[in-house]
Order: sequence, then structure tokens, then C-alpha cells
Amino acid sequence: MVRITTTYRGELRTSAVHGPSGSELVTDAPVDNQGRGESFSPTDLVATALGACMLTIMGIVAERHGWPLAGATVEVEKIMASDPRRIAKLESVIRIPGEWDDRQKKALETAALGCPVHRTLHGNVELPVRFEWGAA
Repeated sequence: MVRITTTYRGELRTSAVHGPSGSELVTDAPVDNQGRGESFSPTDLVATALGACMLTIMGIVAERHGWPLAGATVEVEKIMASDPRRIAKLESVIRIPGEWDDRQKKALETAALGCPVHRTLHGNVELPVRFEWGAA
């Protein structure tokens, strides 16, 4: 289990701290939703998670086989819907430099599509929320 603690900093910004490492990231609301757009928005992080997850799982497979995956990129285009405001589509293009045979391509494509974020976005996720009013 990993715990991430997010604090509202005001002006539509948050800071999130990754429990195990202490790394911090800041979010900002996008310009089209009253923010300044000076950092990743929360929905941008969903798109980022998808791309990073696909490349990471592909990297695990590539390293296991000694295949040179360094330099591979993924571009994720996030398309928003307005009513209700939500992510409508995450379109990904994965670019892998070098020469690959059909067996390698199949293994890497299967890895990308099997990444936990891709699988999560396709399925139902339990989303329990508990409010603790007056908490310090």
C-alpha cells in the first residue's frame, strides 16, 4: 500500500506528497476551469499515469529480455467532456525506435495494454470516500 497525502494550498492548487519517497508534486486547475494552468491538473495526472504506466510495464518486459527500449515515448492526448466535466478520452501514441520482430512487438504491445492504469481505466474501481469534518 502506498499513501499519498494531498493538501489544498489555495488558489486552486494542491501539493501531493508520496509517502514512501517524500517526493512532492503540485497541481493547478487548468485555465479553462478557473486556474492558471501552471502545472499538471488532476486530470492531466490521469493521462500522465497512463502513459508512464504503459512505458514502465513495457520497460519491465524489455529489460527481462535485454531489449533496448530506451528512447521510447508515449504521447497521451486528453479530451475532456463538459457535461459533466470529466475525461472523455485518452488517446495514446507509443513510439518505439529501432528494429523489432513480430514476437517482440506482440510482447511489448501486450505489456502496454496490460498495465495496471490501463486495466483500471477500463474497469470499475471502488471509490470509497470518507469525510472527516473539523479534522486538524
